[in-house]
Amino acid sequence: MVAALCGTASLALVPGAVADSIRGNQQWVLDMMGVSAAWPQTEGTGVTVAVIDSGVNPDVSDLTGSVSAGPDFSGVGTRPSDPNWGMHGTWMASLIAGHGHDGGASGVIGVAPQARILSIRVIPDRTDPHYSAYTREQEATIQRSLADGIDYAVRHGAKVISMSIGYSAASATVKAALLNANAHGVVVIASAGNSGGPSDAGAGGMAPDSFPAEYPGVISVAAVSSSGAVAGFSSDNLSVQLAAPGVRVPAQGRDGQYWLVSGTSPACALVAGAAALIKSRYPGLAPDLVVSALITTSSDRPAKGYDNQEGFGIVDAAAALAKAGQLAGHRPAATSVPLAFRFGGGPSAVPPAPVRPRGSGQLILSALLALASLVLIGAAGTRLALLRRRPR
Repeated sequence: MVAALCGTASLALVPGAVADSIRGNQQWVLDMMGVSAAWPQTEGTGVTVAVIDSGVNPDVSDLTGSVSAGPDFSGVGTRPSDPNWGMHGTWMASLIAGHGHDGGASGVIGVAPQARILSIRVIPDRTDPHYSAYTREQEATIQRSLADGIDYAVRHGAKVISMSIGYSAASATVKAALLNANAHGVVVIASAGNSGGPSDAGAGGMAPDSFPAEYPGVISVAAVSSSGAVAGFSSDNLSVQLAAPGVRVPAQGRDGQYWLVSGTSPACALVAGAAALIKSRYPGLAPDLVVSALITTSSDRPAKGYDNQEGFGIVDAAAALAKAGQLAGHRPAATSVPLAFRFGGGPSAVPPAPVRPRGSGQLILSALLALASLVLIGAAGTRLALLRRRPR
């Protein structure tokens, strides 16, 4: 099994960048996703987003005061003071909840700048001194780490989980953790992967599967460029539901410097920010309705409404927020699908409906109906016998 971070299709340190120039560089991202139009309603206040990744440095300028440090489930001993700790995770957190600095006018502004980040480390960066040891761990151990991270996020109040990571195999343990997250109203987003188009002939003409993006109930996000074109590295498969900017997206690193990050990882983080806006404004909205709000309002939709490159289109945060408001007030209770059906329990997991005992009046009516049915069946049989005797 391969476990990897999904934000390193390409990287570039912004040369000589000063914080006040970064905002201009990221404006296309905010415009493409309709973020500025959503902020008058909410900037993510009251929502915690769990970034299940390689760790987040809480001391960088654009995240100061917004990060809570969770546990390290990676199984390696790298310390947070190591310069190779939390590179990827800090980039992602800045895209979700960066609030800039110097009064907010400089640096990276996230989609939900008033949201809080819960940092949960489950995987090391490739440059981590213990990365090679991590790759030799047993699959069950690696998957258990991810499940533990999801469970921790749920227990500690996260309402959105962002996972810019990819595993080549599925796990019943992780699936159970995701079921629990859904039951607690948590919206889960994952990157679709950086395997490009149909690079694996054995995959039925599509990119290889990537988990957790492939699990039911998880929003799988593809990457597009500033022109809206699907990035060449973005995985092309049926897990893809939505798309967001993922090519040369400005982000702040754990070193405090500014980087241009490419991959489905930044796309995932940006959509997690949009989900945080919805959960901030409508905290009781169920995860499936959050997904519905994001999908039904997307922009730049494919010609046929859906394709396996960009899903249903590019997320529009403002439009999704407006749709969420409609859904929050119009959900018939009877339309809720039991979790057992969505996550594989099947009909056998649903108890039969109770049958009340019949009274004498119901029994008499049933007897009369049965007698009438017998008379009709007898008449039909007689007519059939007569028809069979007729010459053709």
